[in-house]
Amino acid sequence: MQNVMIVGAGKGGTAILKILKESEVLKVSVVIDRNMDAPGVLFAQEEGIKTGEDWRPFLADPIDIIIEVTGNDTVFHELRKSKSQNTILIPGSVAFLVAKIMQEKEELIEKHKNESYQQELIFNAANDGMIVIDKYGKVILFNKRAQEIMGVKSEQAIGKFVVDVIPTTRLPQILETRRIEANQEMVLSNDRKIITTRIPIIEENGTLIGAFAVFKDITEVVNLAEELTDLKEIQTMLQAIIHSSDDAISVVDENGRGILINPAYSRITGLSHDQIIGQPATADISEGESMHMKVLQTRRAVRGVPMRVGPNKREVIVNVAPIIVKGKLKGSVGVIHDMSEIKSLNRELNRARQLIRKLEAKYTFEDIIAQSDEMMLAIEQAKLGAKTPATVLLRGESGTGKELFAHAIHNASDRKYNKFIRVNCAAISETLLESELFGYEEGAFSGAMRGGKRGFFEEANNGSIFLDEIGELPVNTQAKLLRVLQEKEIIRVGGTKPISINVRIIAATNVNLEKGIAKGSFREDLYYRLNRMPIHIPPLRKRKEEIPLLNERLIQKISQDYGRNVEGITPAALHQLMDYDWPGNVRELENILGRAIIFMNYYELLIDVNHLPELKNKKSTNEPSLSYSNDSFVIDRSLSDMMDEYETKIIKQTLLRLNGNKTLTAKTLGLSVRNLYYKLEKNNIEKNSMQ
Repeated sequence: MQNVMIVGAGKGGTAILKILKESEVLKVSVVIDRNMDAPGVLFAQEEGIKTGEDWRPFLADPIDIIIEVTGNDTVFHELRKSKSQNTILIPGSVAFLVAKIMQEKEELIEKHKNESYQQELIFNAANDGMIVIDKYGKVILFNKRAQEIMGVKSEQAIGKFVVDVIPTTRLPQILETRRIEANQEMVLSNDRKIITTRIPIIEENGTLIGAFAVFKDITEVVNLAEELTDLKEIQTMLQAIIHSSDDAISVVDENGRGILINPAYSRITGLSHDQIIGQPATADISEGESMHMKVLQTRRAVRGVPMRVGPNKREVIVNVAPIIVKGKLKGSVGVIHDMSEIKSLNRELNRARQLIRKLEAKYTFEDIIAQSDEMMLAIEQAKLGAKTPATVLLRGESGTGKELFAHAIHNASDRKYNKFIRVNCAAISETLLESELFGYEEGAFSGAMRGGKRGFFEEANNGSIFLDEIGELPVNTQAKLLRVLQEKEIIRVGGTKPISINVRIIAATNVNLEKGIAKGSFREDLYYRLNRMPIHIPPLRKRKEEIPLLNERLIQKISQDYGRNVEGITPAALHQLMDYDWPGNVRELENILGRAIIFMNYYELLIDVNHLPELKNKKSTNEPSLSYSNDSFVIDRSLSDMMDEYETKIIKQTLLRLNGNKTLTAKTLGLSVRNLYYKLEKNNIEKNSMQ
């Protein structure tokens, strides 16, 4: 072994030192560097190698090779002059290259040894006997299974002619014919029968380099055949069970290759038996990763994984579980659920729910669009009211969404699974209203049904009743409603026996009940009973920031109802909607958007300004266009008279603006048609406004 001195212990010197440290030919005796804290010096000291700051004292030692790694030409020339003739001086770059080559050589030798060892392990681990001969007919490989079957040790076979080891072998003939002999039966000298396959070994250029034989004891083949027969019987039973299932099922082996599918699988994925059996588990996947492979890797089941399968990218949900027999993983089984069928069932369920909701309350608080502080406050109050049995009074202009709030309050209460009865007090004639609300007994009046009839309050028992337009109730009906609120009982028309009820009352009005009390048209005691939890719903003009969201929701609903494909509204049209004060509130907004969609061309996707002609000449005003100067506004009458005058002017203005259309005037002012006619006749408006 030759001694080496390394001059320079920086990065280069340290690298060379580490390489030579593993060498079996060269030995590093000393490491020199002016800096004793250099990494190479520290490493040498750890390894017990001499170190120093000057190389001169060490030239007296038996040094065979000096490696200069300082990169300093002066040091190199001084070393060349001072070294003995037998000492070789090598620059660091050359030394590094040589050392690297030596290291690679040793690595290649080690790699070759490992590969040879691995190949030997593979051959010896095989369950089949294997014999390999070279082109001269000498045995070069004889694995353990071959030794067991032939009864010959490997040492007795390697290097000998194959005929001397196995007299009946046909491997020499394979060298001559260069043909494969597959699944040949052969009797050995020890009377054992084997099934063997003989194959010539030919390089790409056609050069024959040898031959090999693979063989199996026929006894094991017979046993395997019996096991296979049993397995086929089990497989037949399993197939019969799986094929009877409506769920798509696929089974793969431990290598992830398909071994079994059922007809439902082909129906859902659109893939045939031949496209899956024997193919990788990824063969059916169009989007997503293979759950079979994941289960085979983790040995854990996965459930509810969405993916797409087959050429049509069918959307499915997959459940996969491993198949473990006696602790060994044998494969995995997957069950596929078609999402289209699930979605169809969900649609049917939603349709059924919608039908049920039509019989009950249809809306929840999630259906209410709110961004303004006033609207958010109203929703919070309504949610609080829903949790109590207290009577709720919804106040607000016509079209603000009072009925929507009533539905939401019922659905948020503990009565949501019971009935929700809606009654428009202004839509039922005064003569029928009492019998509709409280029911009647048989013979109560001419035309009464035999056996009598339950009223709305009885129908709503244990649920909620929504009394819309409560301000339009006749005075005598108000008295009976007061009894319901106070005593929790009703008496049918024509009856004498009180009937106890448990009903939550939600009332709504767009008229000034306080003014009705002053006029005597509304009972004060009923007002205080109803007004226990008042909720004011602000008009649309005070929450215009909600118009964009309302537009989106309404356009989507109207387009669906009318079978159109309108996607939205242009910024200019939206600006026009934002600039209008909406006396009819959300109902008027829905009316205008619906009219715009009806008159749009089918190829138009956005509502534009030209689709809103009724808004072109309307300006935004926060109050009715009435004004009083300080001179003309004289308080010389009662408040009631001045309110009547103010109301008369508003009705006249609205009638003129709507060309005398009384129905539209009533809707715009939030009045019932009957109430409008009453006010027209009371204030003698119709004659004056038509002049």
